[in-house]
Amino acid sequence: MRVTPAPIDGLLLIEPDHFSDSRGLFFESYQRERYGAAGIADDFVQDNYSRSKRHALRGLHFQVRRPQAQLLTVMRGQIFDVAVDLRSGSSNFGRWFGTVLGEAGPAQIYMAPGFGHGFCVLSDGADLHYKVSRVYDPHDEGGLAWDDPDIAIEWPVAAPLLSPRDSGFPRLRDLKPAQLPHLHR
Repeated sequence: MRVTPAPIDGLLLIEPDHFSDSRGLFFESYQRERYGAAGIADDFVQDNYSRSKRHALRGLHFQVRRPQAQLLTVMRGQIFDVAVDLRSGSSNFGRWFGTVLGEAGPAQIYMAPGFGHGFCVLSDGADLHYKVSRVYDPHDEGGLAWDDPDIAIEWPVAAPLLSPRDSGFPRLRDLKPAQLPHLHR
């Protein structure tokens, strides 16, 4: 597997080794010892699956009191994936990183706790599987406006499909410290 650090500390791009032939393909999406050797030592406690159609934009989401590390894998299709550093005291606070992820690789991104996360679908549809280090709590969820002009994410979709919840999140400047990920609690 190939692991490439992203420009923001706490983010890794991962291209798992895969084996393909006329029948299809196979790859290990996670193996504790190998991923641990690459610096991913989180104890993943929940797996999630998401299916979205073209131009769907999900995010930007995070957990407030119990931030999660995430290991996201694109199983089918192609997405533009975004992580925004929301870690208090980080020299990259408010900075975003975006990359295209897909079944052709790289197919995974690792996000340490404290990032806001979102993605938009570039293909006809996309299936995502992600491991998280803390159980999801809907009462602990926070959100950030996908189109916050201060962050200025360069989304590759002009008119995304949004849920009412995702279209109503506040800008980063309007969030109080208590509404951002708490990493030391």
